Amino acid sequence: MTPRLLEKYRNEITSQMMSKFGIKNKMAVPKIDKIVINMGVGEALQDIKILEKSMEELATITGQRPIMRRAKKAIANFKIKENNPIGCKVTLRRAMMYEFLDRLVNVALPRIRDFRGVSGDGFDRSGNFSVGLTEQGIFPEIDFDKLTRTQGMDITFVIKNSKTKEQSKELLKLFGMPFKIEEK
Repeated sequence: MTPRLLEKYRNEITSQMMSKFGIKNKMAVPKIDKIVINMGVGEALQDIKILEKSMEELATITGQRPIMRRAKKAIANFKIKENNPIGCKVTLRRAMMYEFLDRLVNVALPRIRDFRGVSGDGFDRSGNFSVGLTEQGIFPEIDFDKLTRTQGMDITFVIKNSKTKEQSKELLKLFGMPFKIEEK
């Protein structure tokens, strides 16, 4: 079965983006290529079980097994040696990506206490968007009573064919991403 947001992208969003930005070819419309979710677990240096628990939670949230990230080089101030496990990440593509985006926008973000919208400052020059979450408990898959510690995560939306930040922001708005309204 095709994900709901993929159907919406094909049927509604492409035509809206083409008319708004004057794009002539349907293949030139900006599209989300992948979503990368990263959890940096600094406490893994003292106890590897913390990292294993975080990997388990990330797998529960995304439906895909994360890979362990290791330190590329030693940093003495943080007591990190080269090849120490320091986090985990998942790269979502295709159907699982759209399913995750649907759950993030419609279920997880509204569950954040005092949520006023996502900051629009997370765009880079290429039009990719990054947002940080402070706790994993906002996802309905995580049982809040079984949480031993709160763990934040970084979510990056890699958008291809985007010429500007405005195109990327409009694409995410059409998918339902709740951006903060800038006061003038």
